[in-house]
Amino acid sequence: AWGGDLSPPRLLNAYRNGIFPWYSPGEPILWWSPNPRCVFRTADFQLSRRDRRTLKRKDWTIVADRDFESVMRACATQPRPGQKGTWIDQAMLAAYQRLHALGNAHSIEARNADGDLVGGLYGIAIGRAFFGESMLSIESGGSKAVLAGLCHRLHEWNMPLLDAQVESAHLLRMGASLVSRRDFLGELDTLTGTDSTAGNWATRFGSLALSEVV
Repeated sequence: AWGGDLSPPRLLNAYRNGIFPWYSPGEPILWWSPNPRCVFRTADFQLSRRDRRTLKRKDWTIVADRDFESVMRACATQPRPGQKGTWIDQAMLAAYQRLHALGNAHSIEARNADGDLVGGLYGIAIGRAFFGESMLSIESGGSKAVLAGLCHRLHEWNMPLLDAQVESAHLLRMGASLVSRRDFLGELDTLTGTDSTAGNWATRFGSLALSEVV
């Protein structure tokens, strides 16, 4: 589907129905609902032994919502194999910053001992589901660190589903699985019935030492 706008009500309704915007600059707004859908089960997330061993040596902490805009802008400029540019244009930046101000969009950040961003992701939380939008590594392992930290907290909060949208070899290597659109939408009906997760996560998420989650 195409058209419409990126207003908060339209975006939140789209996510509740398993739909997300993804388009290139200059195109109309395109809406997607992949079949199958790539997801993480937060209770089952586990990095490889090699990744855990590597990350345990990092003096990083995982936090949330410290600097949403910077994380999103960093995702927009992250070089990606096979992609000439980014789908995160100014309209997207503005739309998701509005959702962040409303307490629906969140950034998860890996920071080093000096407080510098080394990895991050952002996405939307509705009820007991989290919809990942984009992630990046500034230092090697940064995206794996934030994904591990996010799954750790979501599992603690009884949020079993992290939507990763479209499958990739990278996501599947980290334990993502594929579900049919029908099953995915059925889960969303159950999980997105409330907005209990709305609000800034900086305090609620707290600070996780990387060694706690890997």
